[in-house]
Amino acid sequence: MFPTFTGNSRRPRNVNMSGQRNTNPWASSTSSWSQPSSGASKTVAQAQIEREKRQKERDELNAAKKLQRVWRGYKDRRYFKQACREEYDALYNQSMDHNLSGRVMSALPLLLVLFNPAQIDDQQRLDLFVQDLVSLGSAPSNFDLFNLRSWDRLADLILRALEKRSVGSSQAHLSILVDIIKRRPVSIIHKLPKYYKLLSRYFEQNNCENSSPKQDILAEAATAPLISPMQEAHTLQAYEAFASSFLTYPGLSLIRKDPSRVAGLINPCTLSQSVIQIHSRHANTGNLSKDDSLWLLVHFIALNRVNPTSQGTKYLEALYLQLSILVDDIRVRYDQGSILGTSNDDDTSGNNDDNEEATAPLSMWMTNQLDFLVDEDGISELLGRLTSTALSLDRLSEDASLLAGYTLVLLRCFPSHSDDIKMRLFQGDISTFDSGGSTSLPSVKYFWKAASNTGIFKDITQTRAQATSVVALLQPDPIRDREWRIILLFLELYNFLLRLTDDEDFLPAESQIISEQSLATVRIRSSGLNLDELKRLVNFLKSLSFPLYYNLSDIMPSASTSRFSQLNAFMGVSSGRQATQEGESKTPQSSFAGIIGIDVLGLRNVITVTMRSLYERDSRRRFLPTDFWLMTSKFDMDGFISAVILEEQQKDQMGEDGDDSDDSDEGTLDTFQTSAGQRLSRAAQIERHRRLRKAQREQILAQVGPKLEILRNMPFAIPFEVRVLIFRQFVHLDKVKRRGGNVDPDRWRMLVMSGDVMNSRGRDTIGRHTATVRRGNVFSDAFDHFYQLGEGLKEPIQITFVDKFNQAEAGIDGGGVTKEFLTSVIDEAFDTSPDGHELFAANSQNLLYPNPTAIDDLAEILRRNKVEENSSLWRESVASLARKYEFLGRLVGKCMYEGILIDKAFAGFFLLKWSASGQGSMTDYRANLNDLRDLDSELYQGLINLKNYPGKVIDLSLDFTITDEVHLPNKEVLTITRPLCKNGEDMAVTNTNRPLYISYVVNHRLVAQQYRQTKAFLKGLGSIINPAWLSMFNQSELQRLVGGDSSEIDVEDLRRNTEYTGAYAIGNDGIEHPTVQMFWQVMRELKDSERREVLKYVTSTPRAPLLGFSQLSPRFSIRDSGADEDRLPSTSTCVNLLKLPRYSSKERLKSKLLYAIQSGAGFDLS
Repeated sequence: MFPTFTGNSRRPRNVNMSGQRNTNPWASSTSSWSQPSSGASKTVAQAQIEREKRQKERDELNAAKKLQRVWRGYKDRRYFKQACREEYDALYNQSMDHNLSGRVMSALPLLLVLFNPAQIDDQQRLDLFVQDLVSLGSAPSNFDLFNLRSWDRLADLILRALEKRSVGSSQAHLSILVDIIKRRPVSIIHKLPKYYKLLSRYFEQNNCENSSPKQDILAEAATAPLISPMQEAHTLQAYEAFASSFLTYPGLSLIRKDPSRVAGLINPCTLSQSVIQIHSRHANTGNLSKDDSLWLLVHFIALNRVNPTSQGTKYLEALYLQLSILVDDIRVRYDQGSILGTSNDDDTSGNNDDNEEATAPLSMWMTNQLDFLVDEDGISELLGRLTSTALSLDRLSEDASLLAGYTLVLLRCFPSHSDDIKMRLFQGDISTFDSGGSTSLPSVKYFWKAASNTGIFKDITQTRAQATSVVALLQPDPIRDREWRIILLFLELYNFLLRLTDDEDFLPAESQIISEQSLATVRIRSSGLNLDELKRLVNFLKSLSFPLYYNLSDIMPSASTSRFSQLNAFMGVSSGRQATQEGESKTPQSSFAGIIGIDVLGLRNVITVTMRSLYERDSRRRFLPTDFWLMTSKFDMDGFISAVILEEQQKDQMGEDGDDSDDSDEGTLDTFQTSAGQRLSRAAQIERHRRLRKAQREQILAQVGPKLEILRNMPFAIPFEVRVLIFRQFVHLDKVKRRGGNVDPDRWRMLVMSGDVMNSRGRDTIGRHTATVRRGNVFSDAFDHFYQLGEGLKEPIQITFVDKFNQAEAGIDGGGVTKEFLTSVIDEAFDTSPDGHELFAANSQNLLYPNPTAIDDLAEILRRNKVEENSSLWRESVASLARKYEFLGRLVGKCMYEGILIDKAFAGFFLLKWSASGQGSMTDYRANLNDLRDLDSELYQGLINLKNYPGKVIDLSLDFTITDEVHLPNKEVLTITRPLCKNGEDMAVTNTNRPLYISYVVNHRLVAQQYRQTKAFLKGLGSIINPAWLSMFNQSELQRLVGGDSSEIDVEDLRRNTEYTGAYAIGNDGIEHPTVQMFWQVMRELKDSERREVLKYVTSTPRAPLLGFSQLSPRFSIRDSGADEDRLPSTSTCVNLLKLPRYSSKERLKSKLLYAIQSGAGFDLS
């Protein structure tokens, strides 16, 4: 402020009347502006002070006047109210029984003035007035006693009075208020939240009372604002207050005990619409805590369960919105024991109460209401509500999308009930109508029809989607979101159908007619797709999934943003607490097509599972053309292998295997806020963090190795021979990396021993890779010597065999003895006879799989030896058995690593687990009915008979339990009955739940019973062979990779790749020895089965290497063994050597050769 009253901003003239000279040239321009030092300036300042003093005195005077005015007003009102009270009391002291209406009309104006709800006397005066109103009754004529405004004021007065009263003394008052609301609904329209909060308290106070009249009044009070005739906007406002202020309260015992009292008085459609309105406005949902929203949901379910009125799609939409908002909380809190495994003891944020609310388990009643959504009645009612009237084809997409979105959210909220939900929806029918009339479709066909008619499906199948078009299709859009939801649910249901469908029902021949088909078989066949539809579906899946793997960095460009920081986080470098919190806070909750918890990667996963299920079925029983799956046109195949190798090298340089950092940040997680401002539980936070880490990892892998991602997830796009070459190149690269460029075993040993003359470390390494093994005890010796090596088993090993007298066998291990050792230990370990290790079992076709009863057998032996369960000895014994499976997995991996074929055939379902371990984990394997045929053909046939049983299944007295056998060393067999699901012993198998029972039995036999054995085996296998490499092959291709090609033996290829030594060595003329020529003539004349016997006789395996005999290591060799024609041919299988005497005739050579292979002659005749 300027020190003048002129308001002029010009600098004032400086007049120095003191007679003193200022020697500072800058002082006059500064001090004179801000500090009044002259006499005139002091005068001005004094005047300003006096003015402020006078203003203060005026303000004090005005304040005093205002206080006096307020006090006089208060005093006058108090006197006036007191006078009104005296007049009111005098009015009621008179006996006016004959003129109650007159007294009421006189009393109301007084009551409206005098009433103070905090004063007991006024409450008593109100009691007198209410008694008069009750005596007058609720006749319509009595409502004319007052004008509308007076009734509104009376309703407000009673509402304020009830807030200070208990429920026991308020019955008459509440009745009057309800009557006013019925006649004059707008009387409390603006006070509905206060009204319903009051009723919530009354409901809670009435918790222990069973008085039916009181409960009737409370129920009538809760619904009075809802059933009165009002304008539509006012009605919806009342329902919104009912939902947000009443149904969110946890103490509504009346609804828990008897929801029909309230449900019968409300309009369920309007209630659904109000819930939609509440959750569609973010401002409102922000005012509801997670617990409030959960109570609203369960009360909403309870009221609708007992309401028979059909609501169409509004009910479904309301449920969908509520579940979408609560998906993470329900997922965490619904099954507390299986999900919550992390405490919050390290949380010192001071919000423990909020956190306890967020992680507290749901009450039993809440759980029961949520169970209704996933049980048989809930799903049936859902379909009934949706299809109470047949749907026209032009509405097919919209209604299908709503049902799809709701079901997908159910699957996210209740993962433990996913199969139940899918089964019950799978068994439902949905009605449609067209010009030809009404038609009922199985739900799978209904969603297939809806999905195949979407614009997304047509765009992708017709244009062969490119990355740019897929990016556009994945952008948020209401129409596209509805279509994506339809597609997602169809794929989920179709995956479930594939697991239930055996090969006979998948594509049944038109001529195949079963005289008596069960309803389950009819349902499965009617839900399946024909060949043309399958081709369309596979084309869609291929065209969509390819850019989702190959062009993911373009589709999810966030991967390229802050790439170095994401790489550091992915590798576990500089991943501090602050960075983690910032990344979490800035990352929105993942959602796709309106489904929280699903993103583009979730969409890709569902597509991949369906696609690979169809591919595996086509591999087992071909129904598509030979090259239908190939997508070689997408690549430059000339340079494809070299490009893939380069990507693998880049991935190794990045340290792609740093997955351990995924869980390392869990200890540094802190709480964060959602968009609604609610604090998530720690368990939900960790789950979200893992999803974020996985998304980052997938994005980085897509940037570094798009072709590798195709090979890992869509291997069928590349020819099998190319994938085998890539596999061999991967192994070679790994050998070069691990052995310092010295792939040859001898060179590697020299490298290890190089350096100091006394290189103790090198000697120790060589020593750990060297073993003496006893014939007949190969597996045990190998386990004792080599288990501790871990993945070090990849390096060359050196074996010395000793006989039963502990004498070393002659020979130098140049690779042949190692092969002999590996094949011998494999033969012994996989021996399924009673004298074997019984680690594996074999079916009727000699296909091997882990012994399902191995763990149970060991447990029973320990019990009989008085070993306490879960004791240290118990755990060590089980762990020791698991280590044997792990070591056996390493041995199989070692054979694959060294290119040694083994003469063992594995069950298809077991090989599928190998492939699934490279896509994520063994749990990615989805057991299906057809795979059971390789495990137990009798059980498979029994389940087929059950599926096709036309009668009442309940008459078979089956329940949801299964009986497992336990085999003891004395050949005693025990049985253990186990439930297949919760309370399975109390669940009877019926025609309705028969598919679910079959699914549970299949899953138990193929997955659960042999889980620990398979997990240990795959752990060992994965330590030698990168699981991502295994995912490049399906089950039949893996069998060929392990055991060789089962196609006919190519004699000419074998001849071109055979080496000759001794007298059979080819000279400069290039002409083979006559005996050798006769040998090849005999080989051409032999049957293929006999050729295989010869090949097995020499190489220990009857199958050729996948890429021909040029890949056989060591090479197939023939050496002369003398001129004695009475001698049989002999072999050294360790070096693939055939020792062939110099026979003079072809006939003699053939007879001796056949005799040798049939008698099993070997070293003893050499």
